[in-house]
Amino acid sequence: MKCGLIGEKLGHSYSPAIHALLDDYEYKLFEKTPEELPDFLINGGFDGANVTIPYKKTVMPYCAEIAPAAKAIGSVNTLVRRADGSLYGDNTDAFGFETLVRSTGIDVSGKKALVFGSGGASVTAVAVLKMLGAREVITISRSGENNYDNLHLHADAEIIANTTPVGMYPKNGAQAADLRCFPNCKAVFDVVYNPRRTALLLQAEELGIPNAGGLKMLVAQAKRACELFTGRTIPDSEIDRIEKILSSDMQNLVIIGMPGSGKTLIADLLGEKLGRPVVSSDDMIVERAGKSIPEIFAQEGEEAFRALETQVLADLGKQSGTIISTGGGVVTRPENYPLLHQNGIIIRLERSIDLLPTDGRPLSQANRLSDMLAIRDPMYRRFADITVDNNGSADATIQMILEAIK
Repeated sequence: MKCGLIGEKLGHSYSPAIHALLDDYEYKLFEKTPEELPDFLINGGFDGANVTIPYKKTVMPYCAEIAPAAKAIGSVNTLVRRADGSLYGDNTDAFGFETLVRSTGIDVSGKKALVFGSGGASVTAVAVLKMLGAREVITISRSGENNYDNLHLHADAEIIANTTPVGMYPKNGAQAADLRCFPNCKAVFDVVYNPRRTALLLQAEELGIPNAGGLKMLVAQAKRACELFTGRTIPDSEIDRIEKILSSDMQNLVIIGMPGSGKTLIADLLGEKLGRPVVSSDDMIVERAGKSIPEIFAQEGEEAFRALETQVLADLGKQSGTIISTGGGVVTRPENYPLLHQNGIIIRLERSIDLLPTDGRPLSQANRLSDMLAIRDPMYRRFADITVDNNGSADATIQMILEAIK
């Protein structure tokens, strides 16, 4: 069976990897221009296909039959070639978004919801929220009656759903609205899945608001599409299993700790063990500055170094599946946390002060390490998802990290 994803500009997609975990059929990326699309739909050699922007409405006239739910929503994201060669259209995004909502455990019934965006994903989200019993669902667009300039009219919103690409890679860090404007907010959903945690979700996390990102929706809609392609039922438990696999593959492993705590060695060994690329933020700083770190400190001062470090972390944090070794002082700037956390698990290495070297480390030489640790310890605690003792062998440390990230 030949399946795939139809779109105009697909770039990198996680869909082939997801479908490979669901079944063993062929799944390719079908990048088609608007001129190529009609012939491909009529004569294309596919048995089943997912459809992404900008063709979810375009494909509808080519379908001999459309599922009632897809017709009601007004978009098709899944096509099945029937025995007579005709196309059946359905919308599995609705199941995907419903799964996303239910994953937080928040009951949206009776609540007011805001949906950012007015495209196909927005229409789907609105339909699902209404189906789940939301009291009121307001669509926020750039130029409509309800827009980003009059969000204050909806400060009583209890559910926030972002269906726009705002905050999506490579424009990480942007968000459609400030969640502090919605004091009654009970849950936040974002259909973006790269980065793993958008700026909107990071703020929700900071505010203690239940939230969920688009990876679960992506996997859930693929599961339902696979069922349509194959005619077999797949347990919903597969959604969580596949999401965990993808999340593990996508997330960076970020190593933090005091200068000399062994970050570089442990990062290199993890890279060998997991077959992942390893990047040092200090090495990137040296490359960009064209001078060594001691020279940067001596000629420009610590503040200039920290500013350059944050710029480097902003780029590294956008990567996926990378092991990142950081400098000891990354925790001194709170703005570095979301840069590292958006796609990463942050691992702190702890080592006895007596074992910390100071050669080539300007701050370690200029300050008592005990005083530096006293200041930085609470900062490391705030940043770290996992803390690992690195006073023993490197192999033991690696094993503890591997066990912890499971």
